[in-house]
Amino acid sequence: MGGMNYHLEIHFGDGIIWLARIRRTNAASPPAELQSYTMQSEVATLQFVNNMNIPTPKIHHFDCDEKNPVGVPYILMEKLPGVSVGSSLILAWTPGNRRKVLSQLADIYIKLHKHPVHEMGSLNDPGSSNIGPFAVESLTDRQGSELKTTGPCTSIQEYYKAGIDLTLDLILRQEIYTTRPVDAYLVHRYLLDNVTRVFSYNDLDDGKFYLRHADDKGDHILVDDEFNITGIIDWEWAYTAPKSVAFNSPIALLPVSEFYDGTNMIGEDEITFAELLEEKGHPDLGEITRTGRLLHRFDFCCGYDISDWDGFLGLFFGLVNGLGDQFTRKLGADKLINWEIWKADAMDRYWNDKRLQRLIEATNFF
Repeated sequence: MGGMNYHLEIHFGDGIIWLARIRRTNAASPPAELQSYTMQSEVATLQFVNNMNIPTPKIHHFDCDEKNPVGVPYILMEKLPGVSVGSSLILAWTPGNRRKVLSQLADIYIKLHKHPVHEMGSLNDPGSSNIGPFAVESLTDRQGSELKTTGPCTSIQEYYKAGIDLTLDLILRQEIYTTRPVDAYLVHRYLLDNVTRVFSYNDLDDGKFYLRHADDKGDHILVDDEFNITGIIDWEWAYTAPKSVAFNSPIALLPVSEFYDGTNMIGEDEITFAELLEEKGHPDLGEITRTGRLLHRFDFCCGYDISDWDGFLGLFFGLVNGLGDQFTRKLGADKLINWEIWKADAMDRYWNDKRLQRLIEATNFF
């Protein structure tokens, strides 16, 4: 059982094993129609990647309708061998083995790069490369009895502006960030202001969109005893994105401590990954890894669980420093870790924001 799914092993007499992947259902689950759409998108994504000769589970059968004879939506898929690179079972995680895995991962990036599409969104039609709305709960709203989805989009700016604007509305409706609503609103209002700045500096984008794994923190990579990659799994929520986003270094390679402390230098694993991409004839993809820290920070800050307030401040002020914000020039980077100073300036900056005024009134902020 994972965070979102149950997995049941199906053993056949000839030794073959399948997995039945079934969505978990509880009070926090998204609406049934969104769960079905997300599963349909996952099937379409797996089929799309299967055609690239990337090791992913093959789909044997699926039914995304909760009213099917089984009673729940499900996917019947191949069970791949190997263990997660994040597993405690891996005891021989030497620099050589690590480089071997990263080299294979670079090969997978290169294969994904050969299959661009022309819109940003989620694959949504099994058997085709059609792009539809994003199969992500955080980009979905409800209007009466209807679900309002986001996308497809024609640019990364459109994508982030739509997502952040929805977050601001949900804060105002007191559906999210109920413990620190004004703080969360100010942060996301700042993020909305800086979408264009963050995503306009990169000249490596080519106007096309590429498939990005949405949960690349390491346990999506399976390896065997010889550290050969046997599978890339968990393609739920995958989406297509511009080149600079789709091929940014996986979250698994981030130097966690430095990243959360606000340091904007890339880590050793990211340097190795960039070098491997360059050695394999893709200096453009290597450069994306070398210059992708600001994009990581921006994406982390959007929708971040600020109950981890100390962790959030390092992330956020790393972004502010990276942008060379006016607060940096006015206060000095060493003072930016003072949230109260930043907040006071942000309140002045956004005081005329009508939604902020309504939020302050509704939450008795003063």
